[in-house]
Amino acid sequence: MNPNAKISDEAFASYLEKVRALAEGPFEQMQKEVERTNKFPAEFFDLARENDLYRFALPSEYGGWDLSELEILKVQEEFSRGPGGMRMHLHYAADLNWRILDEYGCEELKTEFMPKFQDKSVFTCFALTEQTGGTGADVHSTAIKQPDGSYLLNGEKWLISHTDCSQYAYVIAVTNPDDDKDTRLSAFFVPMDAPGFELVDMPHMMGCRGAGHAGLKFTNVRLDPKYLLGKEGQGMEIAIHSLSISRVHIAASNLGMCQRMLEMSIARANDRITFGKPISTRQAIRMKIADMATATHALRCMVYDFAKDFDADPHNDYVDEKAAMCKLFSIDAVRRVSDEMLEIFGGDGYFEDSPYGPTERLYRDCRALWLEEGAPPVQRVTIARECLRHGGRLAYLD
Repeated sequence: MNPNAKISDEAFASYLEKVRALAEGPFEQMQKEVERTNKFPAEFFDLARENDLYRFALPSEYGGWDLSELEILKVQEEFSRGPGGMRMHLHYAADLNWRILDEYGCEELKTEFMPKFQDKSVFTCFALTEQTGGTGADVHSTAIKQPDGSYLLNGEKWLISHTDCSQYAYVIAVTNPDDDKDTRLSAFFVPMDAPGFELVDMPHMMGCRGAGHAGLKFTNVRLDPKYLLGKEGQGMEIAIHSLSISRVHIAASNLGMCQRMLEMSIARANDRITFGKPISTRQAIRMKIADMATATHALRCMVYDFAKDFDADPHNDYVDEKAAMCKLFSIDAVRRVSDEMLEIFGGDGYFEDSPYGPTERLYRDCRALWLEEGAPPVQRVTIARECLRHGGRLAYLD
């Protein structure tokens, strides 16, 4: 453990075991109903509270354990072995949910809201993507400053996660329409019950069932100046830095799924008999397992390297590049592992209720991570930009 942690090595190891048991036990059981209703039962939120899943990643001043980023990601790897929608919710809870306000909120907002994240008294959503634009400089929603110092928010957002259980939204909007640089954008902490704030229904997802999604519509939503995050014109910086960290959480999610799919595949290969022998003795199957294990190990090394760098300096010069690399490689890793898993299981893996684990659901769930926090081309743009800036060199800060 890091020396500042408010939990011992032994207690943390036990906690990791408890989280895995929770993800593969009670969470899996209630997911059967979630697949049909597309809604988390109250029991899920209760279990998450009881097992400190809203608390563990927070600084101790807000009820947390002062874990390092590496330790936080190890917890994430464990709960990511479970249902994808619950993983999506808990992944956000451990990072963007509280981190943006903690790093960029004014003291008044932090005093009021930061202690409420530990038991989900407050939950947020992150609103950057738009139907009429992308997720970067071409944001069209506006927050125009008024003579009294307030801001008037208008526009729309799309594909916004956690809207079913949030009270506040982090919104990136244009505050200086005449600026042609990233400084045209600012970030806001927006009450979702404000007049003029609407939710727009979206269809259900292929996987990650239960995690609520909607579009947002803003019509003259008036915001007190205290809801500005950071400084005016700092919105793109806030979005990029926050997403960089979250991209590694996506990679840790893929890591947890890769590890579970590898273990399930080995169990299946040892049990499946053809021509009098387990298929795990067949060279073709062993080649698949070798590739799965190598991809999983390489991904873990990348995630752990980023975490050590981040713990050394959360604003180091390689945060964006390494985070994008982690997410990009994690997509390739989970694609290979999930494809090989399905081939090892054969037709049995395409059906629900496999005795080895949720093969078909994991296959669906992991596809959502292609898109969370930016699709592969977005990661490649970031990597190329930073790689060229660094002349192809990477530093290792641990």
